[in-house]
Amino acid sequence: MSRSTSLNSDPSSVPSEPGDYDQLPPQVFRQAVEQSALAISITDAHAHIVYANPAFQRVTGYTLPEVIGRNESILSYRVTPPIVYESMWAQLLRQKPWNGLLVNRRKDGSRYLADLTITPVLDEEQNITHYLGMHRDVTEMHRLERQVRNQKTLIESVVDAAQVAMVLLDSRERVLLSNQTYKKLIGDLAPDPAQLLLSALEREVPAFDRVNALASGFAPLEVRIDRQDREPLWFSCAGSLIDEQDTSAEAFYENRGYRYMLLVVQDISELKRQQDHIRASGLRALLTEQERVRSVRETLSGAIYQLGGPLNMIAAAAKLLERQPQLDQQALKKMFDDVLRVGGMTLDNLNASIPALAQEPLQPVNLNAILQNVLWILTPRLLGLGIVVEWRPESLLPNVNGLPTSLTMLFKQLLDNAIEGIDARRQGTREISVTTLAREDHVEVLIEDSGAGIAAELQSRVFEPFFTTKTRGQPHIGMGLTMAQDVVMRHEGLIEIDSATGQGCQVRVQIPYV
Repeated sequence: MSRSTSLNSDPSSVPSEPGDYDQLPPQVFRQAVEQSALAISITDAHAHIVYANPAFQRVTGYTLPEVIGRNESILSYRVTPPIVYESMWAQLLRQKPWNGLLVNRRKDGSRYLADLTITPVLDEEQNITHYLGMHRDVTEMHRLERQVRNQKTLIESVVDAAQVAMVLLDSRERVLLSNQTYKKLIGDLAPDPAQLLLSALEREVPAFDRVNALASGFAPLEVRIDRQDREPLWFSCAGSLIDEQDTSAEAFYENRGYRYMLLVVQDISELKRQQDHIRASGLRALLTEQERVRSVRETLSGAIYQLGGPLNMIAAAAKLLERQPQLDQQALKKMFDDVLRVGGMTLDNLNASIPALAQEPLQPVNLNAILQNVLWILTPRLLGLGIVVEWRPESLLPNVNGLPTSLTMLFKQLLDNAIEGIDARRQGTREISVTTLAREDHVEVLIEDSGAGIAAELQSRVFEPFFTTKTRGQPHIGMGLTMAQDVVMRHEGLIEIDSATGQGCQVRVQIPYV
């Protein structure tokens, strides 16, 4: 018979009736037992060995003459618990087969693990006459299984002890395995942190492709999760692919399997907080300088504005003299011309003295981060005035394309106004609410205060240059909201003020995503 021929390919080799097996010569059965790779032994009803095949001799080290007539207990070793033998005999005496693992001892004293099956042999009167024992040495298999189990336990212990969260996701983003650190995130973030983080990456990282990430993994990316009235959390997320071979029987000859993504999440919030404090300290110095520049610009702009009025009147008077040539007023006209010339030079000098604003490129900006930096800078002032801030950020806020320093100046100006409005009221609640919302095509920021508010007849003028509701002697000359409107316009956004005298003020700022 060739190697490719099936064992069942010859119809003549298959008996037509079950009884035909009785016609097989006894030596066929004997040769089958003799040549079996399993260690086979036959004992009498008292477990004395009456037969052992060559495989039994190879496994145990005993020759046939050495075991004939001896009890099978010559193979037993003391580490096998007595209860195992008790359960074995109880099963056999019920005339039922028994299968189990025993620690046996060879002739040379070495031990091995035996996978043993014992079947009672019954006579016609259903009495046990013999026992058929078949066993194989499974020591190496047990060693490998225990090694795999130990490695699994070790890996699980290491993974659970890791300070990074790990979660295994299938192609449908279902959680298959996770460590203890990941389970802690469930309490801190959401019932399904993996879904939340992947959604945050989609919204904050333009280049992140969620479907492609599950198929090919992705390099570490940072994501920010904002929480109401609590500090934001920062995470570094990375995805690695893990392939598993199909263990089913039908896949034995096929190279097929399953692909999973191991999502590794590291909490970098503390590092980010330290960086934010350093950045905020630098930002505070920058804002101080920017406010100094703005103050100088306001002063010079105010001077130019104030000088411009009289000069315009003088220019009009000079034009009037030109239309009346019959009047001999050359001396007066010359004086007007000299005043206009000197005044013009003064205005030119003042314009040239106005410090230029620093230029910055457009870049992705998270308004939650901008507002948190501003609140951190204003914290000493807020605490000193006893003002409570309610911070209500959108947890997953998309970035806008903006100018970070200009936006910081914008929101600091608006919050400064809110603080001054509350301080001017001197009574009642002292609260500021800051809310961010992700709309369809823009981010909306609401700043609400419980301050003195703005009279209805003045609301239409608050964005006019040099208009102010402050009393004489207070800083600034009415350019703050003008500057705020200019910043919003440069971002193609919208700013609105809704207020009533004594009922506080609400400022709504909308900045488009693109």
